[in-house]
Amino acid sequence: MSRVSKPYEIVERALELSTTDGLVVIADEHSSANLRWAGNALTTNGVTRGRTLTVIATVDGAEGAASGVVSRSAVTTDDLEPLVRAAEAAARGAGPAEDAQPLVSGVPSSPDFTDAPAETGSEVFADFAPALGDAFARARSGGRELYGFANHELTSTYLGTSTGLRLRHDQPTGTLELNAKSPDRTRSAWAGRATRDFKDVDPAALDAELAQRLRWAERRIELPAGRYETLLPPTAVADLLIYQLWSSTARDAVEGRTVFSKPGGGTRLGETLAPLPLTLRSDPHAPGLESAPFVIAHSSGDSGSVFDNGLPLTPTDWVREGKLERLTTTRHTAGLTGLPVAPAIDNLVLDGGGERSLEEMVAATTGRALLLTCLWYIREVDPATLLLTGLTRDGVYLVEDGEVVGEVNNFRFNESPVDLLSRASEAGRTEKTLPREWGDWFTRAAMPALRVPDFNMSSVSQGV
Repeated sequence: MSRVSKPYEIVERALELSTTDGLVVIADEHSSANLRWAGNALTTNGVTRGRTLTVIATVDGAEGAASGVVSRSAVTTDDLEPLVRAAEAAARGAGPAEDAQPLVSGVPSSPDFTDAPAETGSEVFADFAPALGDAFARARSGGRELYGFANHELTSTYLGTSTGLRLRHDQPTGTLELNAKSPDRTRSAWAGRATRDFKDVDPAALDAELAQRLRWAERRIELPAGRYETLLPPTAVADLLIYQLWSSTARDAVEGRTVFSKPGGGTRLGETLAPLPLTLRSDPHAPGLESAPFVIAHSSGDSGSVFDNGLPLTPTDWVREGKLERLTTTRHTAGLTGLPVAPAIDNLVLDGGGERSLEEMVAATTGRALLLTCLWYIREVDPATLLLTGLTRDGVYLVEDGEVVGEVNNFRFNESPVDLLSRASEAGRTEKTLPREWGDWFTRAAMPALRVPDFNMSSVSQGV
């Protein structure tokens, strides 16, 4: 009869079974809890548990080290030997790995490596759910309908290697998305929040924000495509700059394939990207945005390497005071490019020194401007300039002399986040935000609102 072992025991046993030159074992213990609602009433809720085990075997050869990676779910002790042997066979059958490096060693062990995994459950919504019920009642009496979902995940990752690493990280991830609609469905507004534990999420405040936006939408104004002064809220700024971060790999820049490539060769490191004192940074210990303080790589790719598993992560400025400071590297690509090792980190913060809230930025607007809610369906058009296209959604509002005077039609936009940084005329107060487009993959972000004098609304969209 198979026995489900504790995560650290699974890791240790897999390492004992190894017959290759090196082994990395990653045990991810997942738990999640969720609520869903529609028409001012809860519809479903649930709790899940699961385990995924990733085994990375390395084999040294005359031409270099090869790696083999195998991942499986719901692993028990009886599954371990076949899983390890499969990874070893994959390594022996593979050619030399381009990103091969000695496995990381010398990192102090996590003191809680042998502790039980952290778990979430329905109790995470103990305060949030009653407050959400109160918001339903207010929405019902105010003639609007609330739709949305709340999800909380907790992943305990146990990382062990044949070089002696024994590391563990607990990652909570909470997201809330809330839509308010008029009963005839002609008006819609959205708000989202990222959280670690739902203790800092206020459904009443969110409902009040959405109610105001639905009131703004009672007056409809049609505008043509064109360039408009535009206020980008933190969620929209996050979606654009997350894509910029994903596109900032050093190797691609050195090889002349990205917006960070210098004409004639090299990179744009050291160039001024923004006249405002904008600093774009990642820090695994950023308060409220904490992420893994070491590399966790289940596979190798442009921005990560399985050979770097366990490499400590430190605060990194990607853009400092407006200047391009770092591009992402693995140990392998750092060696290729001659640039410092700067692995990707699972959070992103933009600081611009501003103190105004988005509401204060609206009130300070002179003349005419657009206020966006969020962006979606973002796609890359040209990597050489990082030109992106996408759509506005769930509310674009017209601001005239500091007052919102109505809702306008949606647009398709064509913009490069790098160009936007160079043209932004004001950055507001940095605050935690949920990226609407990339929220399934990247949730830990803090951004200011940005004022852009000439945001390119390239065509009118019929999107909602």
